[in-house]
Amino acid sequence: MMGREEQKEEREVLDSIFPDEIQDISETEYRISILLDIINDDGDDSEPPTVILQVKYPPAYPEEAPILDILPPPNAPIHPFFSVASDKQALLAGLMETIEENMGMAMIFTLVSTLKENAEQLIGERQAEARHEHEQKLLAAEAEENKKFHGTPVNPETFKTWREGFRKEMEDLKKKDDEMEEAAEKKKNRGKDAVVQLTGKELWERGLVGKIEEEEDDYDVPASGADSLKLEA
Repeated sequence: MMGREEQKEEREVLDSIFPDEIQDISETEYRISILLDIINDDGDDSEPPTVILQVKYPPAYPEEAPILDILPPPNAPIHPFFSVASDKQALLAGLMETIEENMGMAMIFTLVSTLKENAEQLIGERQAEARHEHEQKLLAAEAEENKKFHGTPVNPETFKTWREGFRKEMEDLKKKDDEMEEAAEKKKNRGKDAVVQLTGKELWERGLVGKIEEEEDDYDVPASGADSLKLEA
């Protein structure tokens, strides 16, 4: 069979390319381990992930598409930006175009290269997204910190809030100053209420003119007493 001969020939070529990565399951089925080349960001010490491409030849391959599966290695460590369980379907779908373009030809090496490239690109995009989110958080924290030094941008709403707060603050300060002044005045007068100087008009309006005159009369010196006062030389 022409198909089987082409399968054996391709298998021998793959042995020379992936001597330590390929493992036979049967005469028509094998697995290839693919170590992904990625650069971790600072602070990320996770191991580069490995994926396994499992290949099974149908009788008519390469005139017929190979049967593929993607598996994780046994006891594979968890990677923050890649998971075979969740990424398998997307990665398999990413191989369909390569299969169609290479129908009728040996294509497994090309499929391995495509899978490796697609997986590395997927991880790179997620790393970039994580870096962007981290940078946005830093910028937000910096902007929040800067508010303490530069204040809040002024708009009608923030100005209204500021004005109300300022007026209340001024009222509180005035009230506090008045209380302190009153307390100081009472202390000065030994606890007595502060003496209030009234104008003549205010005295008249309050009906105090007569009373004040009467009180002043009480302090008048009698005429007889005046006569008895003598100045001694």
